[in-house]
Amino acid sequence: MLYKLSPQEIADQAKRTYLAGDYPAAIKAFAEAGSAYAEVGNAPMSAEMKNNQSVALLRDKQAQAALDAALDTDVIFAEAGDTRHQGMALANQASALQALKRFREAIDFYTRASDALEKAGETDFRLEVMQLLSALYLRRFKFIDAIIALQSGLAPVKNLTPKQRIMKILLFFRL
Repeated sequence: MLYKLSPQEIADQAKRTYLAGDYPAAIKAFAEAGSAYAEVGNAPMSAEMKNNQSVALLRDKQAQAALDAALDTDVIFAEAGDTRHQGMALANQASALQALKRFREAIDFYTRASDALEKAGETDFRLEVMQLLSALYLRRFKFIDAIIALQSGLAPVKNLTPKQRIMKILLFFRL
């Protein structure tokens, strides 16, 4: 008798492989999990596995493949009304675009990710996205945009870390 793993078991195995640092094996396992979820008609979970695969591909320095894996997964989450995962998918695509040095597109995707995460009430993850966006603006010598992005990310955070409090104070005295 052949034993077939469930999509969740494949996903769990992929996560363990990823956490162990075996990115090539994790890439393959997340692809299998995505296919298994698609087979049972669970498009959001299939999209989540594609995003996990995208992260593993970025860790394995395969930026184009990372972008290809995550591309349009945000649409699946938007259709499901899941703005949290939509924002995460957009951020994954932005990271891949940034790694490909497609900076204008990365800025657009980080901005869209921020909007989705704000709608979802994800202040902490939105702050991470805004920090990445701010750093990208700095690399492009857009200092005012960098400050605005960082301020926007810090504004809704209720429990700031000491480092974040210092950043907020420094940004207050920026001019």
